[in-house]
Amino acid sequence: MSQSGDRSAPPATTSAKKTVGDIKLQGWKQSQLRKAVASLLKYVATQAEKSSSLFADVDEEVIFLQLALKKMPQQPRKDKPVSLPLPHPLYGAEGQQICLFVKDSAEGQEGKEIKKKLATLEKNGGVAKVIGTGKLRTKFESHESKRKLCASYDLFLADDRILPSLPKLIGKSFFKKKRQPIPVDLRRGNWAAEIKKALACTYLYKGSGTSINIRVARSGFEPAEVEANVVAALAAAAEHIPKKWANIQGVFLKTADSVALPIFQTLPDAPAKIAGGSAAAGTAVAAS
Repeated sequence: MSQSGDRSAPPATTSAKKTVGDIKLQGWKQSQLRKAVASLLKYVATQAEKSSSLFADVDEEVIFLQLALKKMPQQPRKDKPVSLPLPHPLYGAEGQQICLFVKDSAEGQEGKEIKKKLATLEKNGGVAKVIGTGKLRTKFESHESKRKLCASYDLFLADDRILPSLPKLIGKSFFKKKRQPIPVDLRRGNWAAEIKKALACTYLYKGSGTSINIRVARSGFEPAEVEANVVAALAAAAEHIPKKWANIQGVFLKTADSVALPIFQTLPDAPAKIAGGSAAAGTAVAAS
């Protein structure tokens, strides 16, 4: 799989233009973010130099924004990810292997038109492979075939109408590795534009734990691009966290195999006192 991204792609929407002023964390220091980015990129470059003596082609590392929450979200896990627009997209049509899952085409003229549009996407729409639900049921029935499919592409997209049926069709590997397909609306006329909009975002996967990892950059990005993406992703992600900024205890930056570099940390909330506890204790002492 290729890991190089085309950062020349324009942002999906103007909502990606978040600034430091959108970060509502008391004690947030942009200088700490700058130091963390510089240290992480230096670490990745050092590791790449070591690896280049053994391997001719070394892929870019994905950089993650890690959020530590004060309290576990009291919400069910959702397999449909939340899109977070980025000023410097991680994915682009050039150099990426993207797979699109779709409904099986209808019969007749409508089906022919759909197949023609899908063929266009595969040719010059940034999609390397289009797979229908029927083929998912037959060709990728075994656990091993599902696992190999999960490892074969950089990114997976899916027609949002088939999302409810995908967990059974693609298996647990996608969800364990946080590689579940990103929904796109293929009911709209311009499919290429919908896919381009999806590629201009990163994604937040809502879980039931106190740690959240969000892909925000690649090691080939310029430091300023990494910083801008971190700010944009953090500001957008906070809107989808229960209690928002008040529930964020720590913000870190890391790669898959590096230590987590701290950008922001605060003390956990003090335990809540039981109302009337002291009065009850006093009454018990008096009674004795």
